[in-house]
Amino acid sequence: MRKIILIAVFVLLSMPLRAADTLDVYFIDVEGGQSTLFVSPSGKSMLVDTGWPGNEGRDADRIVSVAKLAGITRLDYVVITHFHADHVGGVPQLAERIPIGTFVDHGSSVETSPAAQELFKAYVQVRDRTSHLIVRPGDRIPVEGIDVRVVTAAGQCIQRPLPGGGSPNPYCAKSPPRAADPSENAQSVGMVISFGKFRIVDFGDLTWNKELALVCPNNRIGRVDVYLSTHHGLDQSNAPAIVNALHPRVAVTNNGATKGGSEEAMHTIRTSPGIEDVWQLHYAQNASKEDNAPEPFIVNVDQDAKVGWIKVSAQSDGAFTVTNSRNGKTKSYPPRS
Repeated sequence: MRKIILIAVFVLLSMPLRAADTLDVYFIDVEGGQSTLFVSPSGKSMLVDTGWPGNEGRDADRIVSVAKLAGITRLDYVVITHFHADHVGGVPQLAERIPIGTFVDHGSSVETSPAAQELFKAYVQVRDRTSHLIVRPGDRIPVEGIDVRVVTAAGQCIQRPLPGGGSPNPYCAKSPPRAADPSENAQSVGMVISFGKFRIVDFGDLTWNKELALVCPNNRIGRVDVYLSTHHGLDQSNAPAIVNALHPRVAVTNNGATKGGSEEAMHTIRTSPGIEDVWQLHYAQNASKEDNAPEPFIVNVDQDAKVGWIKVSAQSDGAFTVTNSRNGKTKSYPPRS
């Protein structure tokens, strides 16, 4: 009997702490940087970016707090979309607070300034202590229970359309190309994450011309349910050609009070075909009141920001709910008809 009890205890301890039938996505407020936590129905996790360095570990503490709330004790994958401070800067502090399984990125920084190289070096020192995966367009990140497809990386994009993609894009004429972007932003790892019929995109800080390469003249992505506003809702990104072609039902903007959330980009998102709601981490002081979301859909409505998050909980049939941590505001969206 004692042996049976010991075996039962071992089995229970070996089971994942979190098991559910939904994909849960937490957009964590890191004050205008990015940090987005995906928790698969299998209990496996993927964090996209780690926020800023410094601030006594503020962003790392916020991420760990949300991970605990989500019922996970390790980060199976940490995707670094590109090597800017508001995306990769928090890695050293985060690695001190929670175990990390595999780092995923596009390889090396294209920026050569002393500050950029120092930032990249600090990341590599942590990355080299664990598993590391360099991805290219067309690759999959093997998060059990969801499909994570890389569509952009290292300045390149997929050439073959995803299922549901490939149709001519009538919005391309509204988004003429701009000057080439030589920065790390254009190197961003961009992903389409699917759980059954539910689809969400995260393109990091991918800039205008690289967005056009994905969807013009044909939209290689297809439609999505949730659009994480690219580049924190700045107008160097969020070209109408991509926002309109993706035809999202909901957009989430990971802006800060005065970082991101520009007038042009917020207007493009708010007026895109099929959009039902926009949810924001901060009231965007760079945009008009009309182009900000209604107050119940905003986590931080003034400069005195408190830690918070927006949560999307998706079912495999395409239905999902969105929740604002500040006020408990929750809205459900049924599957597409």
